[in-house]
Amino acid sequence: MNHYKKLLVAAALPIILAGCTVPGSYLNVDDKTTSANDDRDGNRSENVDILDRVNLYPLTADKMATYKAPRQSAQINPALDAKLAAYEYRVGAGDILNVTIWDHPELTIPAGSYRSASESGNWVHADGTIFYPYIGFVQVADKTVVEIRAMLTKKLAKFIETPQVDVNVAAFRSKKTYITGEVDKPGQQFITNVPLTLLDAINDAGGLAEEADWRNVTLTRQGSEQALSLHALMQRGDLTQNRLLMPGDIVHVPRNDGQKVFVMGEVNEPKLLKIDRAGMSLTEALSSVGGINQLAADATGIFVVRANRAVDIDNAESTTESKESNNTIADIYQLDISNAAALVIGTEFELQPYDIVYVTAAPITRWNRVIGQILPTISGFNELTEGVNRVRAW
Repeated sequence: MNHYKKLLVAAALPIILAGCTVPGSYLNVDDKTTSANDDRDGNRSENVDILDRVNLYPLTADKMATYKAPRQSAQINPALDAKLAAYEYRVGAGDILNVTIWDHPELTIPAGSYRSASESGNWVHADGTIFYPYIGFVQVADKTVVEIRAMLTKKLAKFIETPQVDVNVAAFRSKKTYITGEVDKPGQQFITNVPLTLLDAINDAGGLAEEADWRNVTLTRQGSEQALSLHALMQRGDLTQNRLLMPGDIVHVPRNDGQKVFVMGEVNEPKLLKIDRAGMSLTEALSSVGGINQLAADATGIFVVRANRAVDIDNAESTTESKESNNTIADIYQLDISNAAALVIGTEFELQPYDIVYVTAAPITRWNRVIGQILPTISGFNELTEGVNRVRAW
């Protein structure tokens, strides 16, 4: 009898301990609070449970509208239209001008079959001047062709009666913008008398490459960076994302390496997924990994963990101004698909880069895992006991 009592105690002890340590990870939001653990003076205590610094939002049909990002739609851009209408190219150093004086061929260098217009034109020197017969060096930098024509007409009038002057730019070389990153033909593009917009520059660069991130294009101008969405511009017709490019602008199209989500837990094929240019919904993510494991998953526990990247998780202190926002390190969205019709709700929930989709294990699954760890211990103990009995009997 004492032998069986000992065996019962040995078997029960791991079960008791298993109540504290369940193998594997799972997400339990029972009794979760949304407020931080601060004392009356507003000082944060040293030991704060991470679940005390996250918010939980159930994904239900009546609340889904509050979680949806505003849908981008087609819009006009009156400010850009006004800039395009008023656009005038200003000559700079390196440009080549063609100056024609009608009825005075001796002052006009013709372009022949062996010389192009740019080769026979007047080069704008580094100091912004050109040399022209009779009038010498003329400052033309930062002037339009209309202003240059009027200036040359006035100066030549001292030597020619009522001169008829025509000026045009034969080669645009002074002003350029740069297109870098995931486009087919990255490099510099010259700014000409035809205004160059962001959309034009992308098209002139051969369009976007396959690995391009459509949503996070950056425009750097005079050290200031601006984020633009080519997805909104090209797919949704939102012209407010278009810009008139200026000399020295840098347009960078990044790779979509950062457009990824992590699908983990009780799914058939946990893996990392990349968000394409059309976006990705929660239901699409679950479908891409083969759905949930019907035998092991808790269908009520489909979670999307979205970190608040503005918060330093390692620094629990917060200032008075930003204390409320710093309390929250993540938002957790929970979808219950025990009724499969709820997957429709998942199609309306758009995932964001670095979201974690986690499917938690059912209670019976976690219990079976505990038993799976205990049984080898009990079997080993039984074999050891039988061996001792055999030795004694011998």
